Amino acid sequence: MKHPSGDVSFRILDAAIKRYQYQQDALIEILHSAQDLFGYLDTNLLLYIAHSLKLPPSRVYGVATFYHLFSMVPKGVHHCVVCTGTACYVKGADALLSTVEQFAHLHAGETTANQQFSISTARCLGTCGLAPIVVIDDRVHGYQTPGLLRDRLRPLSRRIDTEV
Repeated sequence: MKHPSGDVSFRILDAAIKRYQYQQDALIEILHSAQDLFGYLDTNLLLYIAHSLKLPPSRVYGVATFYHLFSMVPKGVHHCVVCTGTACYVKGADALLSTVEQFAHLHAGETTANQQFSISTARCLGTCGLAPIVVIDDRVHGYQTPGLLRDRLRPLSRRIDTEV
């Protein structure tokens, strides 16, 4: 299926779908490909994938919204995820989230106006042995404290302030 917009990203997505031979079981891999190409998964993109794989849109939407790695809104250039699973929560995830929110002057789920930084939370990232953890720009940091997290975020501060 060819997308009417003519956007080359859709041609690349079509190639990924074809590589998985239009298998419905490859939905997660295809959603990853789509997010890599477009930065996030909007409703029209999910409908396109559902139609291409001959899946009900509700199933595609359900999978996309279940996993924290998929985003339905554009993220900032730099992204911080704070795990709020039970192990991380018991070991201070709320203090880490407050630290990040104070750093960026945002709340979880928001992105700076200049699209440079965003914050989100995850119910569990599955690395409870490293609790509490944060993920900054796809890199996992375990055993975090507010002080360690501030040190990790400090280099980003200058970039966020100057890239308005």
